[in-house]
Amino acid sequence: MFNAEMIAFLGYFIILFFIAMIFFFNGDNKNQEDYFFGGRSMGPWVTAMSAQASDMSAWLLMGLPGSIMAFGFGQMWIGIGLALGTAANWIFCAKRLRKFSKAAGDAITLPQYLSNRFATKSKTLQIICAIIFLICFTVYVASAFVAGTSVFTMIFPRVSEQTGMLLCALIIIGYTFLGGFKAVCWTDFFQGLLMLAALLAVPIIVVATQDIDTSLLHHIYQYTDTSGAVVTCDFGSGIFSASWKEIVSGLGWGLGYFGMPHILVRFMSIEKPSMIKKSATVVIVWVVLALGAACLVAYLGRIVVGEELLTQGLQKTVFMVMARKYFLPVFSGLLLAAIMAACISTADSQLLVASSSFTSDIYKPIVRKNASDREVLWVGRLVVVLVALVAFLLASSKGSGAQAIMNLVENAWGCFGAAFGPTILLSLFWRRFNYAGAVAGVVSGAVVDGLWLAFLSGNTGIYEIVPGFIASFVIAVIVTKLTAAPTETVTAIFDHASHADFDE
Repeated sequence: MFNAEMIAFLGYFIILFFIAMIFFFNGDNKNQEDYFFGGRSMGPWVTAMSAQASDMSAWLLMGLPGSIMAFGFGQMWIGIGLALGTAANWIFCAKRLRKFSKAAGDAITLPQYLSNRFATKSKTLQIICAIIFLICFTVYVASAFVAGTSVFTMIFPRVSEQTGMLLCALIIIGYTFLGGFKAVCWTDFFQGLLMLAALLAVPIIVVATQDIDTSLLHHIYQYTDTSGAVVTCDFGSGIFSASWKEIVSGLGWGLGYFGMPHILVRFMSIEKPSMIKKSATVVIVWVVLALGAACLVAYLGRIVVGEELLTQGLQKTVFMVMARKYFLPVFSGLLLAAIMAACISTADSQLLVASSSFTSDIYKPIVRKNASDREVLWVGRLVVVLVALVAFLLASSKGSGAQAIMNLVENAWGCFGAAFGPTILLSLFWRRFNYAGAVAGVVSGAVVDGLWLAFLSGNTGIYEIVPGFIASFVIAVIVTKLTAAPTETVTAIFDHASHADFDE
């Protein structure tokens, strides 16, 4: 028997699928540029909201509020790092990347952009990038399936975890397969609005209807985790109660934005570079409001449901529990849909970027050089399904396996940021930068990030993206200095893209 909460929740996703069907049957995806890139026709509002929706996964509504609720505002340094990274990326990189990708042969993927930027016929960098994309994005998508499953099983208690995960996967695969980039961007636009509205609504209603006893913040709770260890939940004395290692690592998260493919591709897809300023304003306002609201959810959650959740280690459910406790079922259904929206809006973009990288950087240039646009388009759709299938199998692992995938999200973020961030920045701002430096930067960033994670992260307490990013930047510069200067063709691309009036 369906109730109002279930109907509202399901109704939202029926609308998403309907949007995808419109794009499919209207024939908007005639070729790979349309399917993977939207034909560079995205407006400033859609670009901005789609970028944020694809960026902020369920971490924004589950991970961050839960962590702050359990361990205090010192955990907010990750959010501060992400906010600063978001602003810097949009202010300094977005417009230049849009212009540079256009000047570099109308590139539709980051690996393709880098190869075209350096006017090279070598496929080495494209292949390396595509492999990293496929591995990391598969992990990302798996984590979205895991997070989405918890929402399904809460709303539909009779549905098994496996069935819930299958439904989540089918929703994501369905409209990504059919709709392509435009459908993903337009659905992400509405999902970004829903996420923000949900985050703002919960603390507003709690403050308006409940007596807030701040003394409850300082109650210390304990629970036993899956390994048998006792975890103490102490709110602490404030944001500066964190150690310098936690602060450095938290701020280091912001470095990831400079190398995050599913976000950077939004910059490349906007209709005109002149629209970037409006998009940047929308993004920065959204980020400040969303992160601030997430902190308020954690703060108020510790007061009103702290004992209920923190004695059981259920802090990641704080938003869901508060939504169901303080809202009518029809509204709580929409609020819980916001968590699914966060999962889906990230996973769909990642599936599309992984697919576009395989088809544009491996299949078309190496496997089937004479492949038609129609063939590439359908191979891309097949890759969407295959990546999602592998992600589903990973996410279906029981117990520690599924939890490990959730934990690996931060490692995938670190790998992307360390491997691609310095190379992207240098390609946009350093005229002398060459292809050898780019290859060295990508490889060294990924290697150092991985080695630090494996051997030093636990001992040092420093997030691996920080040493990985630094190493990648330094090695890219050194290799560039030690190798031949870029050709006149390469410097001409840089000068052309840097011209104030280009593509405006």
